[in-house]
Amino acid sequence: MPFLNVTSGENLLLSPHLAAAGFALAAILCWGSADFIGGYGTRSTDSFLLTTVAHFSALVLMTSVAWAHGDPFPSHASALWAVAAGTSGGVALALFYQALASGKMGLNAPVSAVLGAAIPVGVSFVTEGLPSPIQIAGFMLAVVGVWLVSKPDNLTGRPEGLGLAMVAGLGFAGFFLCIRQAGNSSALWSAALTRVASLALVSVIVLIKLLQNKLRRGMMATAGIAAGILDVSGTFFFIRASQSGRLDVAVVLVSLYPVITVLLAKVFLKEHFTPIKLAGMIAALLAMPMIALR
Repeated sequence: MPFLNVTSGENLLLSPHLAAAGFALAAILCWGSADFIGGYGTRSTDSFLLTTVAHFSALVLMTSVAWAHGDPFPSHASALWAVAAGTSGGVALALFYQALASGKMGLNAPVSAVLGAAIPVGVSFVTEGLPSPIQIAGFMLAVVGVWLVSKPDNLTGRPEGLGLAMVAGLGFAGFFLCIRQAGNSSALWSAALTRVASLALVSVIVLIKLLQNKLRRGMMATAGIAAGILDVSGTFFFIRASQSGRLDVAVVLVSLYPVITVLLAKVFLKEHFTPIKLAGMIAALLAMPMIALR
């Protein structure tokens, strides 16, 4: 088998399915950690302000790495699709951080993840055909696992931040679909370009809120930089996962990232961890090989 080039669509050592699974796992770790840091950071500062810092850090990092690596710049069409993906995902990320900051991390994270995955999976079924029965079973098990590991123990009334989480999920779905259209262009440049439009957009929102004296400031530099670096790294790994295999497989696998968010919330915020959450963790772990392998 050929080796694997991590910056282009060329496979060098692993089969496409295993390569996609490996990239998706890396994306899960990065995105789950980024969302925990971003959600925690927005408890003391404005979500759009933190997102601006995060996107600026991400743009600097990916542009520098792509330039140093010597990757060819994407075609005009691919670049526009990457920018469109960033526009959709950028606002969705800020709204998602705000939903997490409401204190309902255990509910809002899986709602956004499931909704953001369901639409691209449906599109993939139509355009690429149905995956194998074992993969479909893995898809369903993954949804169950994410929900169980993330659900709150007691929930009464309308959950705070749920509406924001649902809108964020739609934005994430738009991101997945648009970045797929960027094709096999450089994943580094594509990841960098996703931050161009989103950075401009959230910066304008921050400026408007600043002029209206509605900007809540706080200590956000460290959290924003860390979240930005992890988030754009997750984007890079997702792009490579998408380039290496089916869109639905990549999307469902990376939708397991709330598991990392909730685990970090358990460790650092001492959030309650029940046997139901443990069952969800087991379901998520079982789903991964089912989805990754034909």
